[in-house]
Amino acid sequence: MQLRPNQRLKLDDTDDKLFYAYPRFVTHVDEGFIQQLTDLYRDRLKPNTRIFDMMSSWVSHLPEEMEFDHVEGHGLNAEELARNPRLNHYFVQNLNENPQIPLPDGDFDAVLNCVSVQYMQYPEAVFSEIYRILKPGGVAIISFSNRMFFEKAIQAWREASEAQRVELVKAYFVSVPGFTTAEVIAHKSTLPNILQWLGAAGGDPFYAVIAYRS
Repeated sequence: MQLRPNQRLKLDDTDDKLFYAYPRFVTHVDEGFIQQLTDLYRDRLKPNTRIFDMMSSWVSHLPEEMEFDHVEGHGLNAEELARNPRLNHYFVQNLNENPQIPLPDGDFDAVLNCVSVQYMQYPEAVFSEIYRILKPGGVAIISFSNRMFFEKAIQAWREASEAQRVELVKAYFVSVPGFTTAEVIAHKSTLPNILQWLGAAGGDPFYAVIAYRS
């Protein structure tokens, strides 16, 4: 799988660091989505392990009762990351400029990415890095809904249906030899589109694509 150059384009091609310069202390999905994500983390993550929360913000949605050995955070806004109580350490880096993650090989039990995969312009390189930093048997959980900063999402994502976006993330995993066959969890919204966009409770669809380093 290789995205074509035009599929990587964003409507707003200015420096991502400028777009994320000001903190946004909001959640970008509804409570129903967040609860499903936290329940998924509760089911798939193990206590006292090492977690990398990629493209994170001021919340990680990890189960409150679970303790981890280390939670490493990454994002584009230092103020948001500094506010996140679950992070033991964090760093700021634009993966669209430099997809190489400054973390050791095989150091993490889980890599998490919540509602941010749509902004990756070089997902093949980023997913290769996810594989590299995972321990054998480690899990990668990529979750997303239908919300986004439209101007910052890549063309391949903007122009795809929800089902096609799931296939896109599956293809990202396939592009890296060594991941298990991706598992998909999909809970589509039953609300009319207009109510979803107005933010009605239960309106956000929930998608998660999960694979392990074999």
